[in-house]
Amino acid sequence: MSAFPEASPTGLSLADYERKLIARDKTIDVLKRRIAQEARHSHATPFAILEQNVGLEKVVARKTMELENERHELEKALAELRITQTQLLQAQKMESIGQLAAGIAHEINTPTQYVSDNVGFVKSANATLLTLLDAALALADVARGKLADEPAMAEFDATLKRTKLDFLRRQIPGALDESLEGLGHIARIVAAMKEFSHPSQNVKERVDIREIINTTVTVARNEWKYVADLETHFSDDLPQLPCLRDMVGQAILNLVVNAAHAIADTLKEGIKEKGRITISAQQNGDYLEIRVNDDGSGIPAAIRDRIFDPFFTTKAVGKGTGQGLAIVYSTVVDKHDGQIRCESQEGVGSTFILQFPLRSSKEDDPACK
Repeated sequence: MSAFPEASPTGLSLADYERKLIARDKTIDVLKRRIAQEARHSHATPFAILEQNVGLEKVVARKTMELENERHELEKALAELRITQTQLLQAQKMESIGQLAAGIAHEINTPTQYVSDNVGFVKSANATLLTLLDAALALADVARGKLADEPAMAEFDATLKRTKLDFLRRQIPGALDESLEGLGHIARIVAAMKEFSHPSQNVKERVDIREIINTTVTVARNEWKYVADLETHFSDDLPQLPCLRDMVGQAILNLVVNAAHAIADTLKEGIKEKGRITISAQQNGDYLEIRVNDDGSGIPAAIRDRIFDPFFTTKAVGKGTGQGLAIVYSTVVDKHDGQIRCESQEGVGSTFILQFPLRSSKEDDPACK
């Protein structure tokens, strides 16, 4: 099956739209040639020719207006088809990632679990052995006075000195704790990747937005951890949100990545070593409002009206497709009947405000209950 939709809801393909545009544009040229031809071959009076030309010009003007209207409609349809194609590719990509994540989770979680269990056992055993060692040292102190001349006692003291026992007492528990912490971090990353990639099957379900945000932050950690500190702020008693969980997660991911890139452009050694990204969620009337704020480069006023346009990007070739914010807009507005706006000041930073309705258009869907 093709990765691209072959036709729009009207039944026309992209190629059909493009051919239709070309055909309509040729109509004006045909009318103009007809005027010139009749002027050359007609034996009518000048007044009749003038009257005929005026009539033809009115037809041309009317036809031109109709063509312009059709052009706008067709260009809008083309843009919608392109967005649909991009979303379909993204959905297929997310589905593939989800399948891979399930396998990766199994492959990584199993060894991680038994390594974690073993390290936990070693930590417990270490405490037991240290207790036994203390008893042995106490016994050695008692025996040393009676066995001072014995070679075995001298060998014991020499070995005790070489082992740097005090150093091992301090370092081993910390090393084991760090190992357990690292293994726990691996488990959380794998779980977050699996959760983030879980497809919603285009069915809305009620979710805790805090879980989606925390999962997304974990998945995107490699994008922001070197350039920014990230904070989350959630209001108490946040209501559950009826939504397509994977699409909302993808939208937040796109905003976090964009924020990290905007901050990276402003970093200067010795002046600004790291920026800040803040994600907050709160109820605002009938909406759940999510804000993603950064102290990056900001968006120039001249292009703010275009940032949600498909394929619009200010990044260098190969660095951006211009689809990140278009997908965010489509997710919030088209898929969830929500609202989105951007507040930005060049050189200061940007804040994207996403508002999702708390009452889903599919409220009667069992998945939303």
